[in-house]
Amino acid sequence: MNKPLRIAFAGTPEIARTVLEEIIANDFNVELVLTQPDRPAGRGMKLTPSPVKELAIGNNIEVIQPLSFKKNPEAITRLKELQPDIMVVVAYGLILPQEVLDIPRLGCINIHVSLLPKWRGAAPIQRAVLAGDKESGVTIMQMDVGLDTGDMLLVEKVTLDTGETSASLHDKLAVLGAKMVVKYLNSPESYLPVKQDLDGVSYAHKLTKEEAAIDWQEDASIIERKIRGYNPFPGAFSGLDGKLHKFWQATLVTEHTKLPAGAIIRATTSELLIACGNGSVLRIDEIQEAGSKRKQISQYLQGKTDLVGKIFSNEVLK
Repeated sequence: MNKPLRIAFAGTPEIARTVLEEIIANDFNVELVLTQPDRPAGRGMKLTPSPVKELAIGNNIEVIQPLSFKKNPEAITRLKELQPDIMVVVAYGLILPQEVLDIPRLGCINIHVSLLPKWRGAAPIQRAVLAGDKESGVTIMQMDVGLDTGDMLLVEKVTLDTGETSASLHDKLAVLGAKMVVKYLNSPESYLPVKQDLDGVSYAHKLTKEEAAIDWQEDASIIERKIRGYNPFPGAFSGLDGKLHKFWQATLVTEHTKLPAGAIIRATTSELLIACGNGSVLRIDEIQEAGSKRKQISQYLQGKTDLVGKIFSNEVLK
């Protein structure tokens, strides 16, 4: 009988928790978890553990939280003492130095939520939605010191739905990645490494809040896609009456207009239409006004009787 794998796990956010949960549920021997240090969160900015740390502690798994491997060399020492067979890495947030990559007998594997070599980098889910990609997926790869440049071990695809948001795609790929890593860990010797095709390389740069400002001069189809791509972070936004508004859901309509981009065409009890570039029109379905919660458009429009003709603009926010 084969000796059970001794696993170290490195990850931080909810997607990593989903993967770790599946590994634990399938009775693998996770002996050590690495995750980011506790961070201030919530209104009180109280130090809060990562989702991965909470799960690990709940399952009596040892947790270490180096700020960096250079500043906390004891983390490397602990890994060397443990001598895991493999390290599973999912959205950890720290770059693993070669010294760490060399410790596990089977190396370190990373669950990357794109079809490599497309969308290497920090925000592959969001960039796929923003680009209007028809498909995405998960790549399990053997890690090296490059940015998502390692050999591919296992790849599975998913089709993006018409209304796919970054939030919905995140959840879909988290579940897929969790199942894939269990499949791999059951028989790691069965998967031969495959070099990435350098012709298809693209980079998913980190999202900034500034890029989510809506340019109403763009076609409605582009704006609608950006609203989905920036949901849940940072939220596509624009200003009206000096207030920040975030847009969470919208629908393309066949109507056309000659009104200037950003102008409110119609604001009935259940419909908010905004003029976009090329005479195109966008229907807003879910919106959030500064200081308030996310609202369906019928709820947002209650008591607002003078919106028609007003113009959404980011100039009012400067």
